[in-house]
Amino acid sequence: MNDLLTLLSAPLGQLGATTITLGHALAGIGAVVLLLFIWLALGLRRMGRARTDAAEDAAHAAREAQARLVELTRVQSEMQGRMATIAEVFGSRQNELNKAISERLDAMTGRLGQTMTEQTKSTHESLAKLQERLAVIDTAQGNIQTLAGQVVQLQHILSNKQTRGAFGQSRMEAIVADGLPSGAYEFQATLSNGNRPDCLVRMPNGAPALVVDAKFPLEAWNAIRAAAESEGPEGQKTAAQAFRRDIEVHIKAIAEKYLINGETQETAFMFVPSESIFAEIHENFEALVQRAHRARIVIVSPSLLMLSIQVIQSVLKDARMREQAHLIQGEVIRLMEDVGRLDERVRKLQGHFAMTQRDVEQILTSTEKVTKRGQRIEALEFGMEQAGGISADAETTPQEVRSPTGSLRLRVVDGDD
Repeated sequence: MNDLLTLLSAPLGQLGATTITLGHALAGIGAVVLLLFIWLALGLRRMGRARTDAAEDAAHAAREAQARLVELTRVQSEMQGRMATIAEVFGSRQNELNKAISERLDAMTGRLGQTMTEQTKSTHESLAKLQERLAVIDTAQGNIQTLAGQVVQLQHILSNKQTRGAFGQSRMEAIVADGLPSGAYEFQATLSNGNRPDCLVRMPNGAPALVVDAKFPLEAWNAIRAAAESEGPEGQKTAAQAFRRDIEVHIKAIAEKYLINGETQETAFMFVPSESIFAEIHENFEALVQRAHRARIVIVSPSLLMLSIQVIQSVLKDARMREQAHLIQGEVIRLMEDVGRLDERVRKLQGHFAMTQRDVEQILTSTEKVTKRGQRIEALEFGMEQAGGISADAETTPQEVRSPTGSLRLRVVDGDD
């Protein structure tokens, strides 16, 4: 025991002024161990409480989780019901939508087929019309080719002076022959001076004839056209001077050869066979037109010649009307006499109609009297007391007829009643 106390009292170290012994160390260690034990107990207690709280929390959480699970199950059931309802609704709606889409597709297919049919029909009709138009175009192209050949022939004709003169003269003759009667004109007639104009139109009432000349210097005109296409201003000027000179010579020749006092009119026609040449002369060669007017020569185109021929035709008709005026007057007088006789006969016929009307009225009066007598006879009443015939009583008045029994009396009305 003493050894133990001694051992416990043995110093282990010096801490400041205090000497630390083994007992002190063991006491400190015991205190530390006790503190550790207390700390561990407290920790275990806390841990127990924590576990209890955790268990309670877990139980509470489990209860809440179970409640939530029940609620979730209920919601899931409701959701499943709603989903089933929605699926059913969607199914019916999808069926309706499919049906509507199918109907619309069928209708659209029908309309598309009809449209395609109509479009095909329209296309066939358009193609048929196009073929017809192409046929017309082919025909027109053939006509154009034929016309082109005729134009080439016309160009060949116009390139020759003799044939060109025949072309202008034939055109002038066609216009005159279409507008006037056969005895009102003469082609290539011989005048008193021996000259022969292309046409001589005979005027009415012994008036002098009208001369129409169909010659035209077309070479100079073609030279102007050629100079305008290939040559310069000097060439055009030279060609214009040559054309003006040829026209002046031609105007002078017509005035000297065909204007004869008392035999022909004081004015003659110079026929230009083209409207374009006529317009070009009046537009660019005004001096030639004035010179022709002074020489009493009128430059005419085909349209102006046709108009002049129509005026002459009207004058001829008026002259013929005046020549036949006395015949017309006699016919009118005889016509008035016929009208007078017709009026007299109509008046007689009217008198016959009046007499016939009076006779008809008298006939209607007689028929009315007969009808009235028939109605009176129909209204009589016959007695049925005794059978027997009806006879006239000799002693009765002329206006009464009685039956043998006297049961029936018939009164005869006078014809004037």
